[in-house]
Amino acid sequence: MRLYVIGDVHGHLDQLKAAHDRIFRDGGSDALIAHVGDLIDRGPDSRGVVDYLITGQAQGRPWIVTRGNHDRFLPQYLLQPDWVDPGLSSRLHWTLHSGLGAPETLRSYGVDTALPPERMLAEAKRAVPASHVTYLASLPLYFLHPLALVVHAGIRPGVDLQDQAEEDLVWIRQGFLDNPQDHGTLVVHGHTAIRTATHYGNRLNVDGGAAYGRPLCAVVIEDGAVHLLTDGGRVPLQPETLPCE
Repeated sequence: MRLYVIGDVHGHLDQLKAAHDRIFRDGGSDALIAHVGDLIDRGPDSRGVVDYLITGQAQGRPWIVTRGNHDRFLPQYLLQPDWVDPGLSSRLHWTLHSGLGAPETLRSYGVDTALPPERMLAEAKRAVPASHVTYLASLPLYFLHPLALVVHAGIRPGVDLQDQAEEDLVWIRQGFLDNPQDHGTLVVHGHTAIRTATHYGNRLNVDGGAAYGRPLCAVVIEDGAVHLLTDGGRVPLQPETLPCE
């Protein structure tokens, strides 16, 4: 039994395709691949990423895509334009926050981000396919596999999976990253960018920082073993003793 997992994509279609190619070479074109979310923002081709994943799943590829906090921004902007994500400490709107990546995402759909806010919103509503809005808004919050629990940010320790709050599943850091307890299964997550995929024993962070110019991580999980997939093949990931990033 194998499970492949890919980290936060952030609009990097070329890196996503390259990560899939590494997986296909290791496990074949029908490999089960889970993605931890954050498909959009910051990178140059958010539209292409969403198109690619929608098309692959429609063709029957066994791909799972969980919802990241960034995947909430675009659909909420179009459906509830004044919405501000409660997980943002800045309390700034997606389009006004300099670091979230709204301009890159909107430009990937052909939207002129120099327009006044009202006109930019109207253009975005025309430019973003309804299928993309529905897709991003309906992504599952987690994927439970016999080998691991795949989720974007993590879980609230000690809370049953069905009782987990969405805000924790897509935003949590404090209380999860620094918690060494056994969660009952390996929790595979992204959300907190580090230098490369890292195994901490009870959790595995696969966000290697593609949003910041580092490679998009792809890992393979098997019973008792985790490997990072590189162009040169598998690299074993042994549990580290650091309690948090």
